[in-house]
Amino acid sequence: MKQRYNVFRRENGIFYSLDTLTKKRQSLETGDAEAARRLANALNEACKQPAINLQIAKAYLAAADSGFVKRTWREVMAEFVKIKTASNRTRSERAVLDKSFDSIRDRQLIETRAEHFLRVLESGKVSTNNYLRRFHNFAMDMGWLPWPVLPKRQWPAIRYKDKRAITRAEHETIIGRENNADMRAFLWCCWHLGGSQSDVAHLKAEDIDWQSQVVSFFRSKTASAQIIQFGEAFAEILRNLPQAGQLFPRLAAMDEKKRASLFQLDCRRTGISGVSLHSYRYAWAERARTCGYPERFAQEALGHNSVAVHRAYAKKAKVKLPSLEEYEQKIVPLPAAANQ
Repeated sequence: MKQRYNVFRRENGIFYSLDTLTKKRQSLETGDAEAARRLANALNEACKQPAINLQIAKAYLAAADSGFVKRTWREVMAEFVKIKTASNRTRSERAVLDKSFDSIRDRQLIETRAEHFLRVLESGKVSTNNYLRRFHNFAMDMGWLPWPVLPKRQWPAIRYKDKRAITRAEHETIIGRENNADMRAFLWCCWHLGGSQSDVAHLKAEDIDWQSQVVSFFRSKTASAQIIQFGEAFAEILRNLPQAGQLFPRLAAMDEKKRASLFQLDCRRTGISGVSLHSYRYAWAERARTCGYPERFAQEALGHNSVAVHRAYAKKAKVKLPSLEEYEQKIVPLPAAANQ
């Protein structure tokens, strides 16, 4: 087995050890060649037993799964992406290209240690932390990892940037400065439907039930149904859109990044910051909560499968509560029981 530590002598006559793995040099604090050799042997012996144990483990694991020993994180990422569909697949493909993963991309799973993950997390962003967890959990679920690389409690907390809803004043300001009719109608649809930008951009005339005044479609992210009843104000906007096929053919053909860039251009023109197209979903949820719209109706309308997710969207809504005294006065007392 190749020795990890080599010995060399510097001009000052002192011997040093060289770690061939980390390339770190450390003084052995001796000018005696025999003493230096013995110290280097001690260092090599100290790491030999773990290396032997790893080789034994590899032999056993290879007997059960021939690809177990050679499998790398690149293969894990590729298999992870394969099981995703629609917009989730697009996001996953983009996440895999993160340069922070380069240090482990071709590293074998069996040889990955906690410090390797920590270096990735230090150099990455929030999405790096998010997707590294997913890759790790996927490998564990598939039985490709004999033990967790990083214990659950040692993962750094994911801290997302603060997100907020777009206000009606901001929305109307942007609409007022937008010269493109398609983009104006698209933003009004986002305001009234609270849909994700991709779902709204791919709406079709067939998704509109004029008799019931309902817009319904399946979310590309979760495949859950989003069904929204609309009023006359939104109906007026829909009447000016194509009555067959896609409502926004030009926007539907764009990548979501391109649509987001067009919106950010509108924001810069109007001096509005801190919002994105996704802010329209937050706005819809907050408007629903503020006006007292039942939570279960709002959750169904936005296509949220989880109550917790829906509440996260609506948590910043400012609800004006009546005083208990006023509320009590509005309650109609029950009629007194008739005398028997």
